[in-house]
Amino acid sequence: MSMHYALTDAVDALPDAVNPFALSLNENPFPPLPSVRSALVASIDAANRYPEFLPERMRSLIAGRVGVRDDQVVIGAGATGVVMQVLHAVTSPGDTMVMTSPTFDGYPIFAQMARLNSVTVALDRHGHHDLDAMAEAAARARVVALCRPHNPTGTIESAADVERFLRRVPSDTVVLLDEAYVEFLSPEQRIDAPALVARYPNVVVLRTFSKAYGLAALRIGYGFCAPDLARRLWTMQLPFGMGTTGLVAVAASYDAEAELQQRIRVISAEGRYLRARLAAMGVYSTDSHANFVYLPACARPWQDVFLGRGLRVRGYADGGVRISVGNRQSSRAVLSALASA
Repeated sequence: MSMHYALTDAVDALPDAVNPFALSLNENPFPPLPSVRSALVASIDAANRYPEFLPERMRSLIAGRVGVRDDQVVIGAGATGVVMQVLHAVTSPGDTMVMTSPTFDGYPIFAQMARLNSVTVALDRHGHHDLDAMAEAAARARVVALCRPHNPTGTIESAADVERFLRRVPSDTVVLLDEAYVEFLSPEQRIDAPALVARYPNVVVLRTFSKAYGLAALRIGYGFCAPDLARRLWTMQLPFGMGTTGLVAVAASYDAEAELQQRIRVISAEGRYLRARLAAMGVYSTDSHANFVYLPACARPWQDVFLGRGLRVRGYADGGVRISVGNRQSSRAVLSALASA
């Protein structure tokens, strides 16, 4: 095969930026904003030069936006990169990590990579956490993961319940408060995370530019926590580990905050429409506060309903299914699959 064809194949293999039927990965359905795209194009001209040795400028940019000190922020290849830094810094093989079932697909994989024992705590049938059981399990664990909004159910536990849970977790157990979908919460549903890490030095808040900000292909995530823990995590920062493109994309995204908020409102409104139509059809979905809906397992595995319909959704072993919110065409395709089931 000539090199030219290899290039053609690689370009042909790029996913479509707009695909109403790609509903399995909770991606943002919109391509990058024009201003973000322009910044990315400009950054390519310096592709022959190394990025910063350590991502100091990105750290500073994010810290300023979040409202914490620079030395409280760590950067990773997606939020997943930050999780691995935490596991490498605070665990030893054979330690225990607590997570829910079901949870974000990454957590069981990361635990395995760090050679940890996974202890899972089942969600209730409405997709909510049993925080008491999680706190109990955390007493004998090194790390515990709590997603808010939860993936895959989109549910949130109240700030008071989260606080009560944190009070019960031993201070030497690290809590990963995964806020990958926090931008989809209304202001009153959000937890004051900078104040939280000031009170709980064992909490690492995880966030990403992959979901609401729509930069999944660039792999930019970050975490913030108390300075002492952040210093330990920063030692796990890979030299030259974050591309220049990432820094430029974050700066451009912060610059375009108003337009991005508008996109988030559109996605949230589409999610409300989809859930209302599902309810009208008698299909139960959990109380999701993210850019996806979750249909818990029922008599028939939901995945069967979507088979052969060209829709990519995320099925779970128990028959539940998670469906990303796309555009109106996506919602119609989902509803029509369910209507003909």
